[in-house]
Amino acid sequence: MFGKLEGVEDRFIKLEQLLSDPAVVSDRVLYQKYIKEHGEITKLVDAYRRYKKVVADLGEARELLADDDPDMKEMAQEEIGPLEAKVEALEGELKVLLVPKDPMDEKSVIVELRAGTGGDESSLFAGDLFKMYTRYAEGRGWGIELMDSHSSDVGGYKEVVFQVNGKGAYSSFKYESGVHRVQRVPTTETQGRIHTSAVTVAVLPEAEDVELKIEPNELRIDIFRSSGPGGQSVNTTDSAVRITHIPTGITATCQDEKSQHKNKEKAMKVLRSRVLDKMVQETAAIRSAARKGQIGSGDRSERIRTYNFPQGRMTDHRIGLTLYRLDGIMEGDIEEIISSLRTHAQAQALQNEQTL
Repeated sequence: MFGKLEGVEDRFIKLEQLLSDPAVVSDRVLYQKYIKEHGEITKLVDAYRRYKKVVADLGEARELLADDDPDMKEMAQEEIGPLEAKVEALEGELKVLLVPKDPMDEKSVIVELRAGTGGDESSLFAGDLFKMYTRYAEGRGWGIELMDSHSSDVGGYKEVVFQVNGKGAYSSFKYESGVHRVQRVPTTETQGRIHTSAVTVAVLPEAEDVELKIEPNELRIDIFRSSGPGGQSVNTTDSAVRITHIPTGITATCQDEKSQHKNKEKAMKVLRSRVLDKMVQETAAIRSAARKGQIGSGDRSERIRTYNFPQGRMTDHRIGLTLYRLDGIMEGDIEEIISSLRTHAQAQALQNEQTL
């Protein structure tokens, strides 16, 4: 580990020299490349330098134990304990910082909610999850943009697709991908029986043009009349858009806007992210052995969480986390869940790194 850290620090010093080189400064592309690399390793180098200083201080304190002066010995003994604790803490921090970062983490995301088993109750729960995610995102200062939706007759959603715009959105939302199960008494249930329903959540990192080149001849665009609730003119004009990516067969639809142009723009955003997700999943499948211990593999048939309303309980089955504050969770207070999943994922990744 320390040989690797020395190499990173050497690269950091080299980058600082390059960033002060007039030839590099005048080359905008190269300068931005080095600035990004410098920023990515700054935190690791800072932690490593703090670690080396504390190790040096600990060495000096241990040397003082051999001093003939009783006061110096006593002072050294008082310092050694706290310094050893700092060394241990910094070693843990360095191990986490050395775990390879997910290159998608800083991206905005597209979230897709689909009602599953449970009929009307499932569609109502999809609406509840949409509200939960919206409030969580707003609390983080992220923007929400509705991309497409299909309402149910009872007021929920058969399907709702929305974008969360903000740096780091994917690093939080990626843990939400999977099947969310709800247990509660539906409002239509006269006997007071608890029903079990499910909603599927898919989380896709936003795909940018530079990452994914889709040629116009790879697309089939169909225009049709919108259906379902909408504005005054939404059902009277051919403004809804369905785009098909011919090589993969992946489609995306948008009918929420009155403008055909806006619907096309939104549908293209969703399509691009779905195609990128397919590429990522295919690449991940090739390396499936290395993924076995990871959280949030994206397996959408996997039941990841249960929301039990009679007991006011939420259980995340991946890490065995149970919280008895369901009301707050449904209002968007899910940071404790996401933080626990992130910590567990980091520990798993660290363990995988150490066994390589």
